[in-house]
Amino acid sequence: MLNIAYIGNGKSTNRYHVPFALKNGRFNIKTIFSRHNDSPWPKLAKVTYTNNLDDIFNDQELGLVVVTTPSAFHYDYAKKCLEHNKNVLVEKPFTQTVAQAQELFDLAKQKGLFIQAYQNRRFDSDFLTVQKVIESNKLGQLIEVENNYDYFRPEVPANQQSLTWENSFLYTHACHTVDQIISYFGKPHKVSYDVRQILGKGRMNDLFDLDFYYDNPLKVSIKSSYFRLTKRPSFALYGTKGSFIKVTEDKQEQDLKHFYLPSPDHPDFGLDKPEDYGILTYMDADNHYHQEKITTVSGDYSRFYEGIYQSLVNHRPKLVSDEQTLAQIEILAKGYSLLQ
Repeated sequence: MLNIAYIGNGKSTNRYHVPFALKNGRFNIKTIFSRHNDSPWPKLAKVTYTNNLDDIFNDQELGLVVVTTPSAFHYDYAKKCLEHNKNVLVEKPFTQTVAQAQELFDLAKQKGLFIQAYQNRRFDSDFLTVQKVIESNKLGQLIEVENNYDYFRPEVPANQQSLTWENSFLYTHACHTVDQIISYFGKPHKVSYDVRQILGKGRMNDLFDLDFYYDNPLKVSIKSSYFRLTKRPSFALYGTKGSFIKVTEDKQEQDLKHFYLPSPDHPDFGLDKPEDYGILTYMDADNHYHQEKITTVSGDYSRFYEGIYQSLVNHRPKLVSDEQTLAQIEILAKGYSLLQ
């Protein structure tokens, strides 16, 4: 068992981390820090709650510290953890700039410590199913991939009166999707940016459309909007022999929002129903037409915690390499620089 501590006691810790660290079964949550003692989340049994960071920094029994604060504080807290000789897991977005990320990686290497971004969305069910379909080779040569992450929440940008990197749609949502694409397809040769502020200059970034270009003919489009009353498919794949359309997103977040947590009492946590399955349409080698539903591959964010355990205990390579994190932040920062 690895003892872990969380810096932050909000939605990120309690919704997107704790349930999966506990499900994994290899971690003991020892300490949770927050600056204030007014968290609405129920306290966990046998966990020390503190507003004194020294309770974490001076604890020699901790094998990992997880930074789940608002994004603006990720770099500062991660650096402090490394300076106190702690292994660190940092919520996404990892940092604002490539320089900050590189500094953290260099410091960790100098001290022989572990630091990594928490890219749990690599274990989204829709993304895992897309990989299954691509690797079936039924699409032929892959030509286009569309990855959409849409909402109809116009009140969100309406309530943001200024532009900040930590509240931009790029850093809050492309941090998921850009990482997914880089993790599977690699760093693109070229990126085309369409990054907008629908409500005007100086307002929140509320839409983006990024095109990633790989070896001809593959192009991957990553799109998100706060103004889509009718969502686009979560994923759409097009190849020389067929297509795959997955309309619905991974269900883990939806269940978490309803406090339906992963447990033996909830064996259907995060699972798609048959009506949610994606549709594969293709021509076979004899030029016969086929259309079939593809059973969704189960997503499971606890697999990310298993990867962390394997890296820390058995010295396996990190799930998210430093190079992948740097490539992602380079893309996010470039897109953000185009805003006014």
